[in-house]
Amino acid sequence: MEKVNRPVSGYLAFVVAILLLLGAAACIVISANSGNSATKILIPVFGISFIFVSKGIMIVNPNHARVLTFFGKYVGSVKQNGLLWINPFFRSQRISLRANNLNGQTLKVNDKMGNPIEIAAVIVWQVSDTYKAMFEVEGYQQYVQIQSEAAVRHLATSCPYDKMEDETAEITLRDGGERVNDLLEKELNERLFAAGIVVREARISHLAYAPEIAGAMLQRQQATAIVAARSKIVEGAVGMVEMALEQLSRKQLVTLDEERKAAMVSNLMVVLCGEKSATPVLNTGSLYA
Repeated sequence: MEKVNRPVSGYLAFVVAILLLLGAAACIVISANSGNSATKILIPVFGISFIFVSKGIMIVNPNHARVLTFFGKYVGSVKQNGLLWINPFFRSQRISLRANNLNGQTLKVNDKMGNPIEIAAVIVWQVSDTYKAMFEVEGYQQYVQIQSEAAVRHLATSCPYDKMEDETAEITLRDGGERVNDLLEKELNERLFAAGIVVREARISHLAYAPEIAGAMLQRQQATAIVAARSKIVEGAVGMVEMALEQLSRKQLVTLDEERKAAMVSNLMVVLCGEKSATPVLNTGSLYA
């Protein structure tokens, strides 16, 4: 468990160290000129005192911390910034509390339906517990990278790529949006809790079918789009034919039997649903010629 250590200000210790250094230098000069034995005794005293005081002086930059140990025992973490002084026998290890970006590499995995896909994520993480980050895992930065890849792989295998593969799926990688990102962020926080890491944000940065099936899937998507477009065209054409027959009948411009109505409907459907412009054949004779 992390313990916050609050050391004293280091400015007084800095002044004392300077005075001890000047005192040792003065004793050396006096001893060299006068040969006084008392000043010779003071030289090592001032020197040892200077080393003792100066060794406890440390600087902690903003968004950084120092983890303190005393002969292998954890005594606390210093999160206070500035010039500080600690017990000279403490060993301090520097650790950053800044937010870090992890741009994950593109992974090739199988989605829930077994289709090979490519997926990558961008993760923003930060150290929240210095004790866990320093002592619970071996190399917390490498731990973050490996666990992040594992979380992305697990997410990819838990969801289908899109609803074309699984129409009953509640969430897909392609259309899930923020829900997919929330699932990834939640799993990352669970995995990285042991290392004292908190994930601020996690987003899918790359998502695509693997190259070996990308062409086939593109053709499938195009076919689905064509079918949907054709359905709309046919629906509109039926409405237009119905409206034409209704207006001809209401205005009594021409009387058509069932056979001629069927021929008219057939011709109108060909004209309205055809991909190319129809080439009309003009009839200059009678209607039944």
